[in-house]
Amino acid sequence: MLPVRIHRLRPDVPLPQYATSGSAAFDLAACEDTTFAPGEVKLVPTGLVIEVPTGMFLGVFARSSTPLKRGLMVANGVGVVDSDYCGPSDEIKVPVINVTNKPVLVAAGERIAQGILLPAPRVAWEEVTELEAVSRGGFGSTGTTSRPTG
Repeated sequence: MLPVRIHRLRPDVPLPQYATSGSAAFDLAACEDTTFAPGEVKLVPTGLVIEVPTGMFLGVFARSSTPLKRGLMVANGVGVVDSDYCGPSDEIKVPVINVTNKPVLVAAGERIAQGILLPAPRVAWEEVTELEAVSRGGFGSTGTTSRPTG
């Protein structure tokens, strides 16, 4: 297990939990009620500051059931929380969009997203005049029998 420092901004905020023993990611829950108008994007507060270990990032993803059951999606697709975003007020907030045509309430304590700590290697760019690989043909070309020319 990887020890990770976490701070609750309020004592009633639960710590993130893994739903099952095989869960790859832990659930992130709303710490206050938030109502979304149709098409509205808002930040859902979690009440947590997470000290992501150096060399890693916290990936914030939608829970698979949330779009289907609630019509809510993580607005930026995947959230990236850097290791230096861990000051006293650097709360993890999940940008969420309501893709329905009705208002949706997210209640305090409701699991709204999931998080996973992943490696974030630093790269050193090595600029070259040309690359050795052969071009594959562009978007949607995998598995086609012929490749575009020119």
